[in-house]
Amino acid sequence: MPASAGSVWFVTAASRGIGLALVKHLSASSSNVVIAACRNPEGSPKLQQAQKASKAELHVVTLDTGDEAAIKAIPDAVKEFLKDRGIDYLVNMAAITEGDDKAFSFSPAGFMQSMQVNVLGPALLAQALLPFLEKSKKRVIVNVTSGLASIGLNFGDKNATYSISKTALNMLTYKQATQRPDLIAFVVDPGWVKTDMGGPGAQIETSECINNLLSWIPNAGPERSGKFFNNKGERIPW
Repeated sequence: MPASAGSVWFVTAASRGIGLALVKHLSASSSNVVIAACRNPEGSPKLQQAQKASKAELHVVTLDTGDEAAIKAIPDAVKEFLKDRGIDYLVNMAAITEGDDKAFSFSPAGFMQSMQVNVLGPALLAQALLPFLEKSKKRVIVNVTSGLASIGLNFGDKNATYSISKTALNMLTYKQATQRPDLIAFVVDPGWVKTDMGGPGAQIETSECINNLLSWIPNAGPERSGKFFNNKGERIPW
């Protein structure tokens, strides 16, 4: 049985890209419980197809991570089908990008929206789902970041808003890990993956990314908490 089997997973941005690929992979195991969250399930035919084909207990919930009221409503929605079960893995995948903007010319509105979705959304969702994480023996929060958030990797001036928001997400994760050492919270750069957000120039197939992530995340222990990794589980400089 793969290490990812027999667990309860909550995955955001589950209607496309890496989020959808992760949901499909996890739902291939009948012992998993998967909660797939996205903004518009009715308008997400690929996610609907995944639910029909799922061997796992797969629940689809509506969630806009930029909407605080929607986040506050999630615990009640989850409680209906989880009952007394906890959440083993919270995977905060949802994000938006303003593209290749610059530090001296970015859109204030776009900047604020990016911070709302990319930082505040994951923070509030972790707060909302904390009681469910506390019921689990795993208690893992995976915040999906980007290599662009690394100052050490020195990507220069590109994608300013996205980079800043993901660097803030990194700090959020560090603070979560230090406040709650009984949780395991870390950030992962999935790499430049061939998705709608990644664009045509991306280098990594979605399947390769998911296989890499699931080769180590299900076995992640306290030594991973508060740190920054690539999709293979190798450390990335802050």
